[in-house]
Amino acid sequence: MNGVHDMGGMDGFGKVEVEANEPPFHEKWEGRVLAMNRAMGYGGAWHIDDSRYAQETLPPQVYLAASYYWRWELAMEKNLLRRGYVTAEELAAGHALQPAKPLARKLTTEVVAAGMTRSSFFRQQQGPARFKPGDRVRTANIHPQTHTRLPRYARDKVGVVELIHGCHAYPDSVATDRGDDPQWLYTVVFDGREIWGPDADPTLKVSIDAFEPYLEPA
Repeated sequence: MNGVHDMGGMDGFGKVEVEANEPPFHEKWEGRVLAMNRAMGYGGAWHIDDSRYAQETLPPQVYLAASYYWRWELAMEKNLLRRGYVTAEELAAGHALQPAKPLARKLTTEVVAAGMTRSSFFRQQQGPARFKPGDRVRTANIHPQTHTRLPRYARDKVGVVELIHGCHAYPDSVATDRGDDPQWLYTVVFDGREIWGPDADPTLKVSIDAFEPYLEPA
């Protein structure tokens, strides 16, 4: 979706200020938010793309005013409500008011240990790859109302396929509860001027990982 989160290439937000020796968390509650979100993921409550999509649907004034882990917390509330793990009354009260909906997986030592390793989103291919390294492709000019991993600044741009990463779960489908819908994933490289216009550094290259539905032959 074209939300305020998709601000790549937009002017007026100022430079990124790097904090020297930045700690993992600035407040204790931030660590708790991370732990709760990870626990719900381990338990099979939702997928990482559901978390991303929930943040994207926050109102712009809320998204821009909230800190990083505050957005995580607000997104977690949305997913808890949407999937029936809590009620609005329970969130307001700060405690359970009825028996909890069970998670898909119990949080055993084995489940948590598996969650501590990097997840693989590789899936069995459903057909041959449409493109190969060296192919010129154009990205789709899409404006979906739901989740997509094709950034706004890279739409309707011509680039060259550099790598094929195999088939992976398709975030656009996962985040809207349509299943994994495996799609081929490619690294596509663009000339900086193609992305940012004639004033861009002529030596600059921009690469993105793009799923096959985002691409057409150029």
